[in-house]
Amino acid sequence: MEDNYLAKWLNNELSEEELAVFKKTDEYASYVKILKASDNLVAPEYDMEQALEDLRNKRTSKVIKMNPVRRLMQVAAVVALLLTGTYFYINSLGETVATQYAENKEVVLPDASEVILNADSEISYNDKGWDEKRNVSLEGEAFFRVAKGKKFTVTTDLGEIQVLGTQFNVEQRKNYFEVSCFEGLVSVSYKDQEIKLPAGTSFLVINNKIINAESPTTAEPSWMHNESSFKSIPLTYVLDELQRQYNLEVNTKGIDINLLFTGSFSNTDLDVALRSISASSKIKFKLEENKVLFYAENAP
Repeated sequence: MEDNYLAKWLNNELSEEELAVFKKTDEYASYVKILKASDNLVAPEYDMEQALEDLRNKRTSKVIKMNPVRRLMQVAAVVALLLTGTYFYINSLGETVATQYAENKEVVLPDASEVILNADSEISYNDKGWDEKRNVSLEGEAFFRVAKGKKFTVTTDLGEIQVLGTQFNVEQRKNYFEVSCFEGLVSVSYKDQEIKLPAGTSFLVINNKIINAESPTTAEPSWMHNESSFKSIPLTYVLDELQRQYNLEVNTKGIDINLLFTGSFSNTDLDVALRSISASSKIKFKLEENKVLFYAENAP
């Protein structure tokens, strides 16, 4: 629409051709509504003589001159307050690092501790105040190589882990919480309980129930070597992990997703991964584009 169409329309200066074009625009209906609404507006009554009388009756405001030095000190105080507030605000800001499906990421913390994030995971920490509080908030799964030094804490929605110079893995998903210690000693706080985990031990909670966890037999979690491994874990969590590693939509039909699964699948070869899960669970699968269906052999 040309810029002058509206002005010409309001002044009834549009030709028939221009008016026809204008009526086809998206703005035309809105302009008509505004015009109709404005026709109903009534200006309020205004008594000029009463306004002048009110003005005469008003007292003259008293002007107080401020001492220039005092005013300067007040301005300086305000500036100082703003600077202090800004400093504390900036120092309270945290760093957040997240991974998407089918993505891993390595993070080096301010004390040189290392964190490797598994797929669909997130950590947050205070970079500026790290020396005062070495704390990391975790959602998802991550492997930690903690530098020797002060106490190091990992906080999740389901529990808290405290360590001092060690290597461990934490996974916190929906209704799933597992901590595995690979080196040193970690302390896990879970529902008013404190569990000490020496190297080669794990702590596992599924659906708010503590499970006897299998001990890790490797120096690092398998997912760091492009493989997801499970020992007596409900199939539903295995399929969730497959979905995260390959950014798939996973569906099931006619199978019990609570059956315990023991086995592993590749995080880099989808066909091998699907066949591994299928063979271990004695189920079939069908892959179409970015969707996979696992189903029982006798499912309708």
